Amino acid sequence: MSVSAQDVAQLELVGAPEVPRQRRNQWVLRRVLVGIATLVALSIVIFAATQALPGNAAKEILGHDGTPAEVATLSRQLGLDRPIIVQYLSWAGNAITGNFGNSLAASEPVTTLLGPAILKSSILLIGSAVISMLIAFALGVLAASYRDRGPDHAINAFSFFFTAVPEFVIALWLVMLFGTTVFKILPAVSLIPPGAGALSDPQVYVLPVATLVLATVPYLTRLVRGSMIDAMESEYVRMARYKGLGERRILIRHALPNALVPAIQGMAQNLGYLAGGIVVVEYVFGFPGIGTALTQAIGVRDIPVVQATSLVLASFYVVVNLIADLLVVFVTPRLRTAG
Repeated sequence: MSVSAQDVAQLELVGAPEVPRQRRNQWVLRRVLVGIATLVALSIVIFAATQALPGNAAKEILGHDGTPAEVATLSRQLGLDRPIIVQYLSWAGNAITGNFGNSLAASEPVTTLLGPAILKSSILLIGSAVISMLIAFALGVLAASYRDRGPDHAINAFSFFFTAVPEFVIALWLVMLFGTTVFKILPAVSLIPPGAGALSDPQVYVLPVATLVLATVPYLTRLVRGSMIDAMESEYVRMARYKGLGERRILIRHALPNALVPAIQGMAQNLGYLAGGIVVVEYVFGFPGIGTALTQAIGVRDIPVVQATSLVLASFYVVVNLIADLLVVFVTPRLRTAG
C-alpha cells in the first residue's frame, strides 16, 4: 500500500507508527518521478498551445511586405515545415540543455534575452514570498491566540477584504496612494534601464512587492490560523496544559511546529500563485521581468520566447511543490528518523 504526502504528514500528529525507511524512500522517489512526468506533460501542452496560435511566425518576422516565397523560405530555415512531433522532440531536447533557440523578434539567444528578466523576477518573487510568509505567520499565530476576540476579527476582516480584490486593483491603489496622487514618495512605474543591475534602484521593487504581498498574505494567514487552532485543540496540547506548561511555551514548542505541515503546503501554493501573479503585476508597473517578456513575446508572436518563459514558470511551480512535499518529511521528526 502506498503512502500519500498527506498521509505521511499526519503520522507525527496522531502518533501513528513510524513509516519504514524503505516505504518513505519509495514515496520520495515516486514523487520525484511524478514531478518529472508532470514537466514532460506541461512541455507538450506548452508546445502544442504555441503551435496553435493563429498566424505564421515567419510571416510575422517578415511583416506585410514579405512575399509568399520569402515566407516559405524562412519557414524552412526555422524548421516550421517539419512534422509537429519532430519539432517538439527537437525543441524538448534542446530545452533540457538550456538551449531555447533564438528570439524571432530580437535575433539573439533566448537565454541571453531572458537571463536578466529572470533575475529581476526572481528578486521580486523571493522578496514577496519571504515578506508574505513572515507577515502571514505573525498574523495567523496572533489570530489563533486571540480566537473569536478583537484581534482575530480584525485580521479576518483584513483577509477577507484583500482576498476579494484582484492584484491589478491593489496595484492601482498603491500607485495612487504612494506614486501619483497622495504622497508621491515611490516611482509609479518600475523601470530599470537596459544594462543596469537588477538592484541598481531598489525603490522600483517596493510597490510590486507590496502588491504581491497584499494579494497573497490573506490566504496564508487563514491557513496558519486554522492550523494553529487545530494544533491548540489537540490532545498533546491539552496534556501539556495538564502538566502546567505556560501558554507561550505550548504555543512555540508544541503547537507551532505541528502547524507547519499544512502551512508548508500552503506556502507552496502561495509561491505558485506568486509566479502567476507577477505576469499581471509586472505588466501594470512596467517591470522588466519575465512576465513582461512573456506578454511582449505573445504580442509579436515570438514563439521561442513564449515557450521558454512558459516552461520556466511551469517548472518553477512543479519544483516548488516537490520541495514542499519533501519538506513535510523533513519537518516531521517521526518520518525523518524512521528506520
